Amino acid sequence: MTSMPSYGELRAELATLTTEAFRPELAEIDRRSTEDIARVMNGEDQTVPAAVAAQLPRIAHAIDATAERMARGGRLIYAGAGTAGRLGILDASECPPTFNTDPSEVVGLIAGGPGAMVKSVEGAEDSKELAAADLDELKVDVNDTVVGISASGRTPYAVGAVAHARALGALTIGLSCNADSPLAAAAEHGLEIVVGPELLTGSTRLKAGTAQKLVLNMISTITMIRLGKTYGNLMVDVRASNDKLRARSRRIVALATGAADDEIEAALAATDGEVKNAILTILGAVDGPRAAELLAASHGHLRVALEASRGQAPRYGGVREGDR
Repeated sequence: MTSMPSYGELRAELATLTTEAFRPELAEIDRRSTEDIARVMNGEDQTVPAAVAAQLPRIAHAIDATAERMARGGRLIYAGAGTAGRLGILDASECPPTFNTDPSEVVGLIAGGPGAMVKSVEGAEDSKELAAADLDELKVDVNDTVVGISASGRTPYAVGAVAHARALGALTIGLSCNADSPLAAAAEHGLEIVVGPELLTGSTRLKAGTAQKLVLNMISTITMIRLGKTYGNLMVDVRASNDKLRARSRRIVALATGAADDEIEAALAATDGEVKNAILTILGAVDGPRAAELLAASHGHLRVALEASRGQAPRYGGVREGDR
């Protein structure tokens, strides 16, 4: 087992972290009006996108590497504790309805297990061994991507997850909000979004949490775009699991094709409600089974399948550069 630092050591370490810094100018914020506090918070939040923008080249590089692994059948796995772990689970849970992914393709791990989503599990975030055990249960391999998430960049669970995954040959990303963090050092791709001290000292669910959410949005969304899960800015792999999503499916087909309602209904009926397939039957003038064959051959890239339906030779080995 890893030896735990003493209380004094932890206190000294926290004092060096930007995310834990005390802001004396806000020492009497509790005496301000509610609107004034809200204005201060809003002003703080406006600094977050700029901090993310400073890291865009690194973020893009990490996303391209992630998409390459997922195209080989790998998974995207988030690992974090507390707020960071909850954000990872939130992002993972949104992928099946949005992109029609299997729940096993994008996974969120939180220190302490599912119960830690709603109730803190004492000591769970301090265990690198727990992180390794959670990844071993998933049988992480060289095709997977593991994203360690930690505002401080020092949480043992997140650092341990990245270190263990990297030893297994997986792609690793460390997402933190402090410079020169152990998490970034442990990962192949270190993403340090330095948003500065929080309004409430050390409350990293605020700006740091917002920054992490923005980056996780990018990682999952752009990876799915690279994997052909969209057609332009349309969610053509959306899973119509309720009335709202069924209505959205019809609207997406309409926006992509300009077809009349009766043609859209017929296309969706012929493809068992699969939006991407329905679009291909209309724009490619093929039947449902042929649409399924073309999409399988193009690894789900609708633009490439459309080229094939029209007798055009796909470029770049079956994937256009813009579809990668």
